Amino acid sequence: MTSTQPYDHTYDVVVVGSGGAGFATAMAAADEGLTVLMIESTDKWGGSTAMSGGGMWLPDNPVMQRAGIGDSREDALTYMQATIGDEGRASSRERKEAFVDSVADFVATAERYGMRFARAADYPDYYPELPGGKIGRALEVEPFDAKRIGSWWRSTRAMLPIPLKTDDVWLLGRAWSTPAGFVRGAQFVFRTLGGAVRGKRLVGTGAALGSAFLDIVVQKQGVPLWLEAPLEDLIVENGRVVGVRTTRDGRPVTVGATRGVMLAAGGFDHNVDWRQKHHGIDGTPSGNPGNLGRPIEIAQGVGAALELMDDAWWGATIAPVGDDAIGFIVGERSFPYSIIVDGQGDRIANESESYVDLGHHMLEHDKDGTYWLLADVRHARRYLRSYAMDPRANKAMAEAGILVKAPTLVELARAMDIEPSRLKATIDRFNGFARSGVDGDFGRGNSAYDRYYADPSVHPNPCLGPIEKGPFTAFKIVIGDLGTKGGVLTDADARALREDGSVIEGLYAAGNCSASVMGRTYPGPGSTIGPAVVFGLRGARHMASTGAAG
Repeated sequence: MTSTQPYDHTYDVVVVGSGGAGFATAMAAADEGLTVLMIESTDKWGGSTAMSGGGMWLPDNPVMQRAGIGDSREDALTYMQATIGDEGRASSRERKEAFVDSVADFVATAERYGMRFARAADYPDYYPELPGGKIGRALEVEPFDAKRIGSWWRSTRAMLPIPLKTDDVWLLGRAWSTPAGFVRGAQFVFRTLGGAVRGKRLVGTGAALGSAFLDIVVQKQGVPLWLEAPLEDLIVENGRVVGVRTTRDGRPVTVGATRGVMLAAGGFDHNVDWRQKHHGIDGTPSGNPGNLGRPIEIAQGVGAALELMDDAWWGATIAPVGDDAIGFIVGERSFPYSIIVDGQGDRIANESESYVDLGHHMLEHDKDGTYWLLADVRHARRYLRSYAMDPRANKAMAEAGILVKAPTLVELARAMDIEPSRLKATIDRFNGFARSGVDGDFGRGNSAYDRYYADPSVHPNPCLGPIEKGPFTAFKIVIGDLGTKGGVLTDADARALREDGSVIEGLYAAGNCSASVMGRTYPGPGSTIGPAVVFGLRGARHMASTGAAG
């Protein structure tokens, strides 16, 4: 839309969205001495970042270097090429290099403003056996005292107000089945109680990352953050984006942006029409309900090219009860004594593979089909299952037919509407693999990633355990996602591009608003947030290097 002067407000940079990409942009822009405004369409800040595990895949980062952990630019790029390949313009060599080369800048800048990082030291890349693969590239923020952000905590999008860390998860899952799990459980309890005794509200994972960002950007750097201020349109002059139209307190507001506008407002995971158009399914998203794709649509309207719109950060999730999603399944798929079968009772994939791979396999097998996570009683007794912890939710799932339970496999098969003999054949074959330690069909347990969430007390393969002791349970699962992968095509500095490759001056995009540098895969833990914060920072650095519009 053509500009109309004067603006109600003018800043150097306007950031649309308040997740990791948005905060990283604002932090770096303010670090450069630029004035910044952040606008958020919903009444809660933090986006999908605050709802997430909070991990950032940041290869060859300074925290690794200080710990003496071997990594290098060459290894990182070799691994990215081996896993991502050349899936399109978003995953070009130039953008891969830009990502790796700015990891240190992001970490150093955040640390300078007080962010405290920890390595997820035990968490492997998702394909660690490929050239350049490593263990321990992901960073997270140390548990953060949410009292430091005062009343802002009341409007956070964060879901887990507990001091959970990434490497807690795989050990807590087996807190009452292995000594290491019990010890980590005790440590987690003492960490939680210790914070409370000291009068702190310690939070971890995405809540910690989002809160630490808000503390830096809003409280230390003084950047204003407007809630319930959706992007209505971009203001364009002579082909350059020079501002935004938004609303505040229900009234239209124009804001000039002399250096640029960063679109960091997430994907379109909750836009059912777009999901059907681009993915062929309604979707079962686990991300921010405010992700409706409007900023992507507005960018397209001013000429931005889009890429990867047909893909997402897929994975399996428990079938929702009504509008309430129970949860995205990560570690529970790797616990022994369990398998995933389709509506005919057949296995379709390595249950322990990365969630994106499993999601792709479900889509390829039958995007509209029925799937079940089936287990014997030891899966329930030995392991913490995030989706089965709430008795009220279990009751609702049972009433909806999403959770079925039976004393025998024959009765369970009938409750699942599966031919008992076919399910028995599948389980007999799987049990043979469990006893031999080798999954002859899908190789479950062959990778270090598979074994990360497994049970080392189970032999000969920690991912496999025979399904033979009742009562047996099965949870209906569907194809879910952590967000969509497609959006505005950008260059190495997060600048929006037209279809012919030319730059739309003044317009930038990062995070799930942009087409992912990770292509159609998921190289390691935090492959959504890692590039989001790095390209947010790169966009801000580029804005600082340019002259003001006009």
